[in-house]
Amino acid sequence: MKAFEKNGHVIIWADAIEVLSSEVSDNSVDLVFADPPYNIGKNFNGRKDRWPSDEAYLSWCYRWLELCINKLKPTGSLYVMTSTQNMPHFDIFLRRHLSIMSRIVWAYDSSGVQARRYYGSLYEPILFCVKDPGNYTFNADDILVEARTGARRKLIDYRKPVPTVYNSRKVPGNVWNIPRVRYRMDEYENHPTQKPVALLDRIIRASSNPGDMVLDPFSGTFTTSHVAQALGRRSIGIEAEEEYVKIGLRRLSILATYNGEILRRDPKSYERLESPSHHCLTLFER
Repeated sequence: MKAFEKNGHVIIWADAIEVLSSEVSDNSVDLVFADPPYNIGKNFNGRKDRWPSDEAYLSWCYRWLELCINKLKPTGSLYVMTSTQNMPHFDIFLRRHLSIMSRIVWAYDSSGVQARRYYGSLYEPILFCVKDPGNYTFNADDILVEARTGARRKLIDYRKPVPTVYNSRKVPGNVWNIPRVRYRMDEYENHPTQKPVALLDRIIRASSNPGDMVLDPFSGTFTTSHVAQALGRRSIGIEAEEEYVKIGLRRLSILATYNGEILRRDPKSYERLESPSHHCLTLFER
């Protein structure tokens, strides 16, 4: 286990359950965003996203979900993603522990090959849950979007005591049309399931405040930590794959080099140095 810290942001190279069990205090986190492997066979730098059975996968998920719930403050929020086929199991499990405030659909287009014998998936589900439905953070004014119905044409709402122009901005509904990250996009990193900055920007703005602690137990390209840093939050990012940890170290400007490699966006352009240069605090190694 290795961890690196700089300016309130911690990157931990280790197994998520191991870290959540021993290294993160209970009731210490304001917001958890969890985007785990989906058990659909994706290749994460040589590690196959496939469990022996659905039951084994769900048993693993329930372990880290319970740990994430324990880490949340009483006012904390959890956003969790998984495949469409597994989300009903997550939903039922989380209803026993948290209040589910919204069931979100992240919808996107697909230019790739789609299914020919069934309806291909063009969305991923997200659950938004809180510990206390009477006391949690939701910064509605920070995530307003254009209200298309009536706003552009300045239609009048005559149902009100005083006729008023329809609001031009509103809180987003639970269908989010946000493009996926594609190869050669400005934010693209070498990862098969990278989540877009716009998605995390909305979640972090809505459900945390400056200075709050944001936790991502499956950090991947560390978009959660990257956005948290840009918005003045603190973060803990956990990742089991060293190649992805290097992405996080670079994106958060924690390290410029790692074990002699210059951390550049294109992994093919890494160069070997004569000696490594680590310019951060190593919290622990095991």
